Amino acid sequence: MDPAIYQKKWHKLRDGKTDADDLHHLARQVAFSFIDNYFQSGAYVAEYIDLLCEMATFYSKAELSNIASTALFEIVVEKLCDDFEDLPVEVYCRVMCQVISYCRTVPAGKGLDAKLTDFGVVSPEALYRRAVATHTRQYRRDPGKAPRRVVLLSRVTIGADVAILSVMIQRLRRLFSETDLVIVGNRKLDGLFAGNPDVRIRELGYARRGGLFERFASWHATLDILREEFAEGEENVLVIDPDSRITQLGVLPMMHADNYLFFNTRDRLLTANGHCMAEWTNEWIDGIFGVPDFAYPTIWPPPVLMTTAKAKIDSLRAAGARHIVAMNLGVGQNPRKRVGLEFEKRLVRAIVAIPGTVVVLDRGFGADEEERTALLLADTREHGFPGMETSFAATDSPALSHGVMAIECGIGAMGALIAHSDEYIGYDSACQHIAAAARTPTLTIFAGSNNKNFVRRWSACGQTDCRIVHVNTLTNAEHVDVSEVVARIMQERALRTPEPLRQRVREVRTGRPTGNNSAQEAQKE
Repeated sequence: MDPAIYQKKWHKLRDGKTDADDLHHLARQVAFSFIDNYFQSGAYVAEYIDLLCEMATFYSKAELSNIASTALFEIVVEKLCDDFEDLPVEVYCRVMCQVISYCRTVPAGKGLDAKLTDFGVVSPEALYRRAVATHTRQYRRDPGKAPRRVVLLSRVTIGADVAILSVMIQRLRRLFSETDLVIVGNRKLDGLFAGNPDVRIRELGYARRGGLFERFASWHATLDILREEFAEGEENVLVIDPDSRITQLGVLPMMHADNYLFFNTRDRLLTANGHCMAEWTNEWIDGIFGVPDFAYPTIWPPPVLMTTAKAKIDSLRAAGARHIVAMNLGVGQNPRKRVGLEFEKRLVRAIVAIPGTVVVLDRGFGADEEERTALLLADTREHGFPGMETSFAATDSPALSHGVMAIECGIGAMGALIAHSDEYIGYDSACQHIAAAARTPTLTIFAGSNNKNFVRRWSACGQTDCRIVHVNTLTNAEHVDVSEVVARIMQERALRTPEPLRQRVREVRTGRPTGNNSAQEAQKE
């Protein structure tokens, strides 16, 4: 539909008593029309984006302004970033630069405008040119000149931080043995990285839902953190941006000095090589510093989590459990990645039907995931298998030789449980990367994308057996043969070669490199 028609509908809605459902419907129509026009003819119709920005900044009530903001990010921005990898990076840059430039013109955007002006960005064209230059520049650094400090920006999602940041941490430590390493990211990273004494974590929140200005708040907060980290001079600090949402994928500036490295994870040349994200990260670091090396993703859980997790898993084994399968069926607020409740019920049943098998099932985060876990546990019991509920904080030791143990825990605790389990099964989410990093055999159910590059890009990578089962839920969601998918998963598990000797994630007592001789180290242990 022509933007002018949408504009009239918006004015009528705006000038009357706004109905939230009508606003929701209109915002989504506008967002989809932008995508439709781009796909049909390659046309970039800026009026659609301006209209969504106006709708997202007009209301004082967050529940109304967030409606258009959500449509803009979920339908336009996130699709350009994540789903359609053949789209040029420049399209995303144009959209985000337009959104940011609009926001700095309204009263609530005075702080945004002031900071951008301080960086010398005074027009939409200047912001766009800077963003394109950031994405296309060939970065190089002399490995002989060690920075005093390296600040790594979180990708915001835990799985991406495991796949990317954990590799960067290891490679940077090998290159610069005395450099201070800092991560700016979610407090949940403490549960996965805080066991590494070489890393400091500066806590930062990011609003993945909410209004436009809430989504830019993490950039403002990060600038404040960097100001503190730059106390000894900005020229002594290297900032690495792995395509972070904090900077809106490199669009928002971070520093005045030229000590900034941007890892463009959506580069089409990288996509073409078929590598996973961890492999790309290693290749990128090779190119930046000119020192070939390789590091697998890893995690460094705090020792107390590892000790508690080991005690709980050991208790299951003492009760008679012969094989322990860790499972997390959360989808990180992306329901497209889920096959369905009936599939999940049948999968859990098929696994626990094997005598001596215990499924350690993460109860998940939020009411929806907890409710689904309760339904899975009830289904397990209805079919004659034992089931119990507990929490990671519980002091009593679980005694279960067969069945399902649903456990309430945070991401760090779940990572520690996965590290001590015999295998991990779950959807494409953070836990698959955690499992591979912990060297626990991993099977990932990939649904929600039929793009082979996306699946390869986000496949788990580690020094263990990592497998996938793809389920086409996009074009045939209602006719997925659940029994067939479960059978394929069980077949993939049966094909695994037993791993009698496997180096587990251990407490990190030193951040110094140990090389890639994990097999030899395991033999020594």
